[in-house]
Amino acid sequence: MRIALAQISSTGDLGENLRLVGEHIRRAAADGADLLVFPEATMCAFGGDLPAVAEPVDGPWASDVRALAVESGITVVVGMFTPGEGGRVRNTLLVVGPDTATHYDKIHLFDAFGYLESDAVTPGATPVVITVAGTRVGLATCYDLRFPALFVANALAGAEVSVVAASWGDGVGKAEQWALLGRARALDSTTFVVAVDQADPTSVGREPVGGAPSGVGGSQVVSPLGEQLLVLGRGPEYAVVDVVPTAVGEARSSLPVLRNIRPLGATTVGT
Repeated sequence: MRIALAQISSTGDLGENLRLVGEHIRRAAADGADLLVFPEATMCAFGGDLPAVAEPVDGPWASDVRALAVESGITVVVGMFTPGEGGRVRNTLLVVGPDTATHYDKIHLFDAFGYLESDAVTPGATPVVITVAGTRVGLATCYDLRFPALFVANALAGAEVSVVAASWGDGVGKAEQWALLGRARALDSTTFVVAVDQADPTSVGREPVGGAPSGVGGSQVVSPLGEQLLVLGRGPEYAVVDVVPTAVGEARSSLPVLRNIRPLGATTVGT
């Protein structure tokens, strides 16, 4: 399975962001990729008026992406915002291609490090696993990476690849945590982890808007046994990697953590 990673730095300009998406779709298709992954918030960077740009998954921006993906014969995962509840939005991964039209709404919201994503975003509730080129792929968004249960649930549902689209917040130790957590989730689920972050906006001369999480780069591909197969820098980059799904079965034979899961009883708290 060939996977392309588009580590871009999106802005508040939906048209320019769509142009970048189209450029990378055509490039990935020319490279023979089965799957192309963009970051969270590709449609519009955090820090802007998200309710003003949010649209349904069959709205004009999403429809343009779908048309590009179908025309190019490639499955695309791209971060966008859809209408939520009470004036909020949903943080959505649009998944489109010749044989795919679905979406995943981010479950775990980034209410951490002084940022309250839940002020503006309605959480999702349903994990999503898709099939691309005969391989099952689980979906996750940014802060989801800190929650092993989602990755394990997707693996138990058949996922061999875990895709993470992010706009990871910068800060002391945050880039290191991003790298570590990707490797940890690969080991938890014995899946390939394909984690695609927004590029660091300062690498292209822009400052984050209002302290919003805007990316640190460092997109990576990790093997089911935690080996980093590919690591990108902080600036905008594009890469293609081939993963071999049979390696998942081999990893699970030697490290059968999914098979060894046991139900837990109530915790005994000593005095």
